[in-house]
Amino acid sequence: MNTVLLVEDEKEIRRFVRQALQGEGCQVREAETMAQGLQEAASVKPQLIMLDLGLPDGDGVDFVQRLRSWSQVPVLVVSARSTEHDKILVLDAGADDYLTKPFSVGELLARVRALLRRSRTDNELTTPVVQFGNVEVDLTRRLVSKAQQPVHLTAMEFKLLSVLLANAGRVLTHRHLLREVWGGTHSDHNHYLRIYVAHLRQKLEDNPTQPVYLQTEIGVGYRFQP
Repeated sequence: MNTVLLVEDEKEIRRFVRQALQGEGCQVREAETMAQGLQEAASVKPQLIMLDLGLPDGDGVDFVQRLRSWSQVPVLVVSARSTEHDKILVLDAGADDYLTKPFSVGELLARVRALLRRSRTDNELTTPVVQFGNVEVDLTRRLVSKAQQPVHLTAMEFKLLSVLLANAGRVLTHRHLLREVWGGTHSDHNHYLRIYVAHLRQKLEDNPTQPVYLQTEIGVGYRFQP
């Protein structure tokens, strides 16, 4: 059974989210403050943390930064803050995904399932072959096929795809992707990403204008959704 730690100071939201997660078969632990949440994270070692940004004793960004100094457990931020700045700030701090209040149960559980899959994958031997839809990517041999037909990717396209695949279900900010693929000197060249993501969609998605796997988080970054 997966354990989810819910760090949220609003009692009604905790009750609502707890019921949804328990219906999904998860065990739920709760914390009302940043200090309590960090203590629970260390003692319980959950498979996922759901985090509100506005906590009585500190900001959720501080929570993520402190957590990331010793743990890589996936973090799903659930917050009423909806600006691009707030999202980018906490994602760059090390959070994995961001859900804005109010939200539907269906979307919440879909995000939870994606991050729990990633959590399990991180604890297993990484397979060199990734499949999604009718696409197969052999990371070791750097081979890509779609419907069993070879697909040619440039070196940069393959590198970008590899970073996205390695972080399945996680929102990666523009800055993070630019740093990982092109290096720190290109951290403000967002047009590079738009061009290369468009190329990947043309080559790998069935309908590039309505991508299923290579998704845009508007104003924030991109996500590979398996």
